[in-house]
Amino acid sequence: MNYPIPDSPQEIAELRQQPVDEEVVAAVIAGVVKLVRAQGQSLEDLTAQVLEDDQMLDRHQRRWLSKLVAQAWESFP
Repeated sequence: MNYPIPDSPQEIAELRQQPVDEEVVAAVIAGVVKLVRAQGQSLEDLTAQVLEDDQMLDRHQRRWLSKLVAQAWESFP
C-alpha cells in the first residue's frame, strides 16, 4: 500500500486531497479502525456508526461498508 495507515483524524482528512482509489479507501478504513480502538470503542460501536442513516450512502452501501470495516477490524492485531 502506498499510503501509511493514518494515526489521527487530521491525517485521515488529509487523504481527502488524494484521488479516490482502493488504496486510499483501505488506508482510511484502517486508520478509522486504529483510532476507534485507541479510543476504547468496540467493533459494535463502530458498526453502529457506519450503519447510521446518512445522505452519502444508501442502506445497501452502509451494510457493505460495515462488512469491510468488520473484516479490517479482524485483520489488524
